[in-house]
Amino acid sequence: MLKKFYKNIIFVHPRMVLSFLFLLISFLGFHALSLKVDASPETLLLENDKALSYTRLIAKRYRSSEFLVIAYTPNKSILHPDTLKNIKYLSDELLELPLVESITSVRNVPLVQSPPLPIKDLASHVPSIEDGIIDLELAKKELLSNPLYTKNIVSEDFKTTTILINLVKDTRYNTLLDNRNASREKAEADNAGQEDKAAYKTAQDIFFSYRDKARKVQHQNILSIRSIMQKYQDQGQMFLGGINMISDDLISFVKQDLKTYGLIVLFLLIIIFSLIFREFIWVILSLITLFASLIASIGFLGLFNFEVTVISSNYISLQLILTTSIIMHLIVRYEELAKRFPSQSQKRLVLHTVLTMSKPTFYAVITTIAGFISLMLSGILPVINLGWMMSAGLIISFIISYTLFPSFLILLKPILCNNPKSSSCPFTGMMVNTAKNKSKLIFLSTFIILVFSLFGTQYLRVENSFISYFKSSTEIYKGMAIIDKKLGGTTPLDITIDFPQEEHIPKSAPPVNQNEDEDDFFDEFEEEFEEAKGQDYYWFTSDKMECIRDVHSYLKNTPEIGKTLSFGTMLELGKTLNNGKDLDSFALALLYKELPDEFSNLIVKPYLSLENNQARFYVRIIDSDPNLHRDALLKKIKNDLHTQLDIPKENIHLSGAMVLYNNMLQSLFSSQILSLGSMISLLFIMFWFIFSSVKTAFIAMIANLVPISVVFGLMGWLNIPLDMMTITIASISIGIAVDNTIHYLHRFKKEFHLSKNYLLSLERSHASIGFAMSYTSASIIIGFLVLTMSPFVPTIYFGLLTVVAMLVALLADLLLLPRLILLFKVFGKELR
Repeated sequence: MLKKFYKNIIFVHPRMVLSFLFLLISFLGFHALSLKVDASPETLLLENDKALSYTRLIAKRYRSSEFLVIAYTPNKSILHPDTLKNIKYLSDELLELPLVESITSVRNVPLVQSPPLPIKDLASHVPSIEDGIIDLELAKKELLSNPLYTKNIVSEDFKTTTILINLVKDTRYNTLLDNRNASREKAEADNAGQEDKAAYKTAQDIFFSYRDKARKVQHQNILSIRSIMQKYQDQGQMFLGGINMISDDLISFVKQDLKTYGLIVLFLLIIIFSLIFREFIWVILSLITLFASLIASIGFLGLFNFEVTVISSNYISLQLILTTSIIMHLIVRYEELAKRFPSQSQKRLVLHTVLTMSKPTFYAVITTIAGFISLMLSGILPVINLGWMMSAGLIISFIISYTLFPSFLILLKPILCNNPKSSSCPFTGMMVNTAKNKSKLIFLSTFIILVFSLFGTQYLRVENSFISYFKSSTEIYKGMAIIDKKLGGTTPLDITIDFPQEEHIPKSAPPVNQNEDEDDFFDEFEEEFEEAKGQDYYWFTSDKMECIRDVHSYLKNTPEIGKTLSFGTMLELGKTLNNGKDLDSFALALLYKELPDEFSNLIVKPYLSLENNQARFYVRIIDSDPNLHRDALLKKIKNDLHTQLDIPKENIHLSGAMVLYNNMLQSLFSSQILSLGSMISLLFIMFWFIFSSVKTAFIAMIANLVPISVVFGLMGWLNIPLDMMTITIASISIGIAVDNTIHYLHRFKKEFHLSKNYLLSLERSHASIGFAMSYTSASIIIGFLVLTMSPFVPTIYFGLLTVVAMLVALLADLLLLPRLILLFKVFGKELR
């Protein structure tokens, strides 16, 4: 059937085939322009994660708003008049931006001890530095001693301060997101109808449309903020931080990687084709095929609304490298035939090339796709999409390579091989001699490597550190490092405690306050309290306040936590203002009711929900702590609050960015490890089907498991964490490496059927397909080495580890695999 296709269509109407391909690729090229990049942190969340729903609930309940942070280290003292003026002018400019709602800085935070204020004055206006009545020396002491401000507004060394940029709430975004999620739940229900699915598609389209517009506005806002900051850089160091900034910069990094490294890989591949084949026509034909495959693949993604994320940011490089492998095998086979049969017509040479290579290449493609199956089983949409993207890209590259390549080639005259080294190289010659004569060395080395790798895997850890994703020379790293080390950490975590429901207490008059110094204060507000005493008063029980103090103290003394904020902060401050005595329920209820908004919004409302009988503890984790183990820390916090403070487990809730990303990573790790067994089983069955031999399938799997073991072992020994990028290496590596195994086994089997001699078949296989495998692997290795130039550290690790996997896979296929073939005699008995 395939022979008829080439004879009756490709060879008879090559120009018509090329015209059709041109139109098809042009159509897909138009859709390639609509390919979107979504590198926001939201893409790394599990949509069905209960913690995600709870995180959104807590954000609404406590009115958490988005914000950006400027870490400012002025040349002069923080409270120097020139520094305060700079902060004022900077704040005024920032407030003119449409997305900026308010600014919080040392100039406008409430100060209650500069000079000290009586508790009764807290119910009126609380002064700040910008009022002009504050004693700056006292202000410095308060900023350093007040638990609300130290490692939050100012660093402990009083050299760095934060300028908090509170952003306008995008209520429409949240509304559209809720509508999209609700529509999806209906569409995914068992009884969902076509109307539900159509409603979901409409809701999703509306949400994506608004999201893309909002991101452009947000990007422009961040550019404007950085432009304003640039005016003041001569007055000190300034770095921008915050989740929105990280998201925006990640998108910029991904776009840069897609363009820059995709082009560099393409350029290097052109050089490699030129050096290896030394024929201009091969370079041009390869370039055309690569471009066509890449444009068609990207267009396919754009047509079906795929989005490139952080996890799939190397898609273009991967696509170019995998397509190169297909093209190289075709060129090497053509040159091999042209050299062996110089008198053959071009039609016969091309036909024999595509027919002999189509079967192993097809098997290589489907087994590579099988290698990507574990990605599709992850449960995380960007990882699933990467699996589909790579699978679709491989199929497209296979189809285009086996139609465009022969269609062009058939229009040309036979290409004579002018390169005397076109079918041999020193490397493959060395591999032949080693494989033939060093069997003990090969098996012993394999055993040592596997033992080394096995021990290394014991040190594997699953971590997700944002600060470690960027090189120390980048602005984003410098800003995060200052905030992390000097201003209380970068990764937010919410701990909420549900208090047990209490029986209703009659609204009797509150007990007489025992603090005589406050009698006058409470008398003044007696009438107001009578109106509000009800549940507000009875909520502030001693048991609850003691629980809040204990939880706050525990979190505050946890080494991995840089800053803890809660109502416990108010209790500490209140005790200081009340001459070292704890405020009683009456005073706390009154302060809750009467505190001015500028103070209440800082220290009370974000941490208490009386109507939900709940207290919130907001902490920031020191992301750069080398001893930080996030999953263990989360489990420890929940367990300690239960065992040490006797809080029921069901009343303890952890949420926020740290929980969400940890859940994502743990889910990804579990799915990848569990599906790795399924993938290996599937590949074994496919090898069995392709070669009709259990022994052949067995030795093929051994050769492919070695590079995976080495990669994981090396990661363990080098303390490289399994994160959102590196955890996918197993699937991608085995997906690429299996290509060479298929080609080598297929060629060895063919040579053995001709010679019935294993050693002779080994020599011929190395001289033919071994040559192609060597140069194909060299191209892949060079291509992935380019990724090490990225400013994005996960991309660097991905590139380096894939290089290791490809190098080990090549050695396994050229050394271990042939020795296993000779050991097990998988292709039958040889003739003496």
